[in-house]
Amino acid sequence: MSIITPLHLNPQLYRSHVFLCNPIPSSTKTTTSFLCTKTKLKFSKKFPSPIHKPKSKKLPQPNHTISDVLRLMDCLSIPVPIDIYTSLLKECTSSRDIDQAILLHQHMANSGISLGLSLRNRFLLLFCCCGCMSIARQLFDDMHDKDPNSWAAMIAGYMSSADYSEVIELFVEMQRYKFADRNVVWFPYSWILVCVIQACVETDNFELGRQVHGLLWKVDFEKNLFVCSSLIDFYGRNGCFVGADFVFDQVPCSNTVVWTARLVNKCREGRFDEALTVFREMTREGVKRNSFTFSSVLKACGRLGDGGLCGEQVHAHAIKFGVVSKSYVQCGLVDMYSKVGLVPYAKRVFDMNEDRKNGACWNAMLRGYMKDGEYIEAIKILYEMQAADLQPQESVLNELRCACGSSNILGAFG
Repeated sequence: MSIITPLHLNPQLYRSHVFLCNPIPSSTKTTTSFLCTKTKLKFSKKFPSPIHKPKSKKLPQPNHTISDVLRLMDCLSIPVPIDIYTSLLKECTSSRDIDQAILLHQHMANSGISLGLSLRNRFLLLFCCCGCMSIARQLFDDMHDKDPNSWAAMIAGYMSSADYSEVIELFVEMQRYKFADRNVVWFPYSWILVCVIQACVETDNFELGRQVHGLLWKVDFEKNLFVCSSLIDFYGRNGCFVGADFVFDQVPCSNTVVWTARLVNKCREGRFDEALTVFREMTREGVKRNSFTFSSVLKACGRLGDGGLCGEQVHAHAIKFGVVSKSYVQCGLVDMYSKVGLVPYAKRVFDMNEDRKNGACWNAMLRGYMKDGEYIEAIKILYEMQAADLQPQESVLNELRCACGSSNILGAFG
């Protein structure tokens, strides 16, 4: 009985086996006859496909909260050291979890650990970051000793909460406070002064702002660029442009923020020619211009009455310096071209805007169509704004209602 092998079942495999087991002689004749045969050789065995390493699935990391850590330490009867409390404080400040913050504070109070000034300041910062200013103020008032960091945390917290009257009250109280360390500088942070000046702007407290300026002059803080830009903005918003120019002239080396603040003041004052002059001076001085600088000067270009000539030049500069795609600049271009009557140019810039949620840009385009008398296009913009869940300005909407008369086209807008 003959044994059936895979070679008998597959003739092609058999021919391959014979060919491999009986190598061809080296004679030329045999080689030629083999090459001339019409039989095609097929190898049944194939190279195995490469083995791909399966992607390892990452197991979800356990989310241990601060309460879990404290509960574990309590169950093991292990006292929590100061460095662990400090680490948990940092984590809680980053996450801004108010529940965990209160739990951590209660745990430290019950542990009997004496809270030093540094830890109290960290808790102040924690509650301010969480927006719990009432708890932070209670902790602040209970502190017998305070350092500049204590006052800075509270001022920053009230500023973030837009409680400008408390910012001013704390700053005034800070001037009367006597630090335990007589060598402590009473406000080492320039941003505290920026917050106070901004609070004076928001509360229309011009007299206090002038007193703060005098205090800055006394302690030689007036040369700080951030403080100077805030002072220029403060005087400009209060209509005291002489004071704004005085602060600008005292700055030894101005930067983009200071120059832009001066340019904005020129626009507020209605001196649009001088605003354009400031923009040219920035070019000559080599001062970098940002997107807010371009949007401010475009506002002036739209009111010069030159048919958009200066505006087109500023547009070219914006393209050159790579800021034309910024939202502020595009909105300024739409507004400028609309005001000078170049509505097709405004529409072209408007269509390039990728931020379809920019309500200012939509309203600028709407005003452009209204000014040009293209009410049908203005109505189209209105419905596009409604589809984008944006609300037009009430003044423009009322003007469009008057232009449309008694038509019910605007009925969907109230």
